[in-house]
Formats: sequence, C-alpha cells, structure tokens
Amino acid sequence: MAVKFETELYPPIKAFFNGRGYDVKAEIRGCDLVAYRMDQSEPVIVEMKKIFTLPLLLQGIDRQKTGAAVWLAVERNRTKRGAHNQRYTELTALCRRLNLGFLTVTFYRTKAPVIDVWCEPSGMASPGSHVDAVIAAESVQLYQTPAGGRRKSNASKLMKEFTARSGDYNVGGSTKRKLVTAYREKAIQCALALDNHGPSSPRQVRDWTNCPTAAATLRHNYYGWFKRVRKGVYELAPAGKTALHEYADVTAVWASQFPWATQQSYTARMQVNGGEHLNERAGD
Repeated sequence: MAVKFETELYPPIKAFFNGRGYDVKAEIRGCDLVAYRMDQSEPVIVEMKKIFTLPLLLQGIDRQKTGAAVWLAVERNRTKRGAHNQRYTELTALCRRLNLGFLTVTFYRTKAPVIDVWCEPSGMASPGSHVDAVIAAESVQLYQTPAGGRRKSNASKLMKEFTARSGDYNVGGSTKRKLVTAYREKAIQCALALDNHGPSSPRQVRDWTNCPTAAATLRHNYYGWFKRVRKGVYELAPAGKTALHEYADVTAVWASQFPWATQQSYTARMQVNGGEHLNERAGD
C-alpha cells in the first residue's frame, strides 16, 4: 500500500521513537523529526521521504553537522520490489558506511504499519574530528564536518528550539503549512493575555505570561496580530483573535497554565470554538 504523502510516515516513526523512551517533535529547524532522551547527550534527527533518493542521502549527511545521530526513513513499498530505491541490503550498506541509521515503514490496509530497522548510527565522531564517514575498504574521506565548537553550537540551537516548544503540534514532512515554532508560541501567549485583559502595556503582558521577550514580540508584530493603541499600550488585532482559534490546541495548552485564563473557563471555550479549526489543520 503506497502512501500519498510524506506526512503519513510521521505517526508510526514517532511512535517507534516514543517506544524507545524519546520525546519527539516535528519540524525543528528544518528537520522532519527530532527526538531526545534525557540519558543521551545528543538528539536524534530523522529525515523522511517516500522513496530513497540522492537528495535524502545528502540531507542526512548535512544533518550530521549538528552532531546528532541521524536516521533516514522511507516507505517500504511491497509492489515495487527490484527497483533501485528498494534494494535495501545495498542501501543499508551505504548508510552504515556513512554512519546513518536507516529504517523503513511498511503500510497495510488492515493492520498497523510495521517498521524495519536496517541499521543504526554508531557513536558520533569525537569532538574536533574532521572525518565523519569513510569508505572502510578504501579509507577515502567522504565528508568534512565542522570542528567540535561548531558542532556543539549547531546542536545547542537545535535543542533550544526543541525545549522551547510546549508540545508537538506539527507533522514531520509538512510543506506549505504554518509551523508552530517557539516564537509563534510566545506570540500566542501574548495574544492570549491581550484577549483576556484588553489593551495592556508590554510589562503587564510580560508579567502575566512570564515571557521575557513580550515587549519585542508586541513591538515587532511579525504576524500582524497586535495593534498599538498609544505609546506603551497594545491591543489584540482581529488577526490575533483569528490566530487564537486557528491554533486552538496550542492556545488551550497555555491557557491551562495561566490562572487568569482558566478562571474565565478560557480553555473550555477555546476547545469548543476551535474544534473545527483543529479539524481543518489536521486535514491540511
């Protein structure tokens, strides 16, 4: 059973890593899936495609710049046996030489998807190493990774975005969709405060939301959600009200954490009013 969209790979792959004890989130700094477990120093990155392609391979190699353990994931299509992108034994040998993990997802009409792990990435290269992968038999250098400092910096940026998100609101492999990033979550918090309290100062919004960048978020108004009433006072624009409903799942999560929002039964109201928006987002 061939999948129509790359996003169909995400749920079973997420469940696989959840089963291994990882916290999983989608679309982190361009990565389809990022997983992290407290007992491991570096995150895991998974790049997904419907079929195995050269761009997928190059993308996986590029992700190794972060110092993360990188996996490639594709659908295992039982109707295309023999195709060059279905020669899994040879593809596994290539991935193993490049220190890339490789897994496939087989979909069925009447039962749950099955994941096959063909190889797993071994320990990452030691800090400062410039050789990330070699052809063992020939000892030919294939790829140069950044020095240890840059690897740590790249991993730090990845984990900063990962930990700043309150949940997994995106679907790995999504294109042409508005992603719920850490910045968008902060904007939703500010919009939530203005919706509940009316025109307010940036300091008040900061105190209500515990968002240290509230003033900059209101001032820059990147999404057009806020309106400056007068000097030092902002209110919620119509686009902001629409956004609270469009991202009702995220809004409900943050509303449940703010006493001033839950006291007004805001969470329940958003879940009711935002239900149809949740369905629309799920069907994108």
